[in-house]
Amino acid sequence: MNRREAIQHVALLMGGALAAPSIAGAMGQVLNTAPSLTVTPEQEALLAEVADVIIPTTGTPGAKAAGAQKFIIRVMRDCYPKADQDAFYNGLAKLDADSKTKFGKGFMDLDNAQKTEMVKQTTTADKPFFLRMKELTTLGYFTSEIGATKALAYLPVPGQFDGCKPMEPGQKTWAL
Repeated sequence: MNRREAIQHVALLMGGALAAPSIAGAMGQVLNTAPSLTVTPEQEALLAEVADVIIPTTGTPGAKAAGAQKFIIRVMRDCYPKADQDAFYNGLAKLDADSKTKFGKGFMDLDNAQKTEMVKQTTTADKPFFLRMKELTTLGYFTSEIGATKALAYLPVPGQFDGCKPMEPGQKTWAL
């Protein structure tokens, strides 16, 4: 199985099709050769925090530990046109501004419960931003070494294909 097939299988596991630019970004392609937005260290840190709310550290490392924010920045820069980049980073800024309005402090300074509440609010208040953020976070996480080896069962050299093998209770699903 090649990388393209693996990403398509991950997309199906995540419950739907991924946007074409996201798939291209996961495969390392560059679709956008026009000038892109410059991401500040503060924006990168904010992306890491939001991604870590979407996939938090539990029994396995979360999105922040996997470096999902670096994947998001690269895919947005290399695969999305400037208008989409503007919309995405405006959504990120809006999340931070809404946190300041609601709690009197920026998203980075909130406790975990407040961060979760703000992300849940964003699912309806700015659905396009949330859906893109969720898509890029999950794709970045599950195609990272941490996501593929810690969150998923990983067999680097698969043996014989057995399409109907029962899973043990609590067994992880297989990485593709």
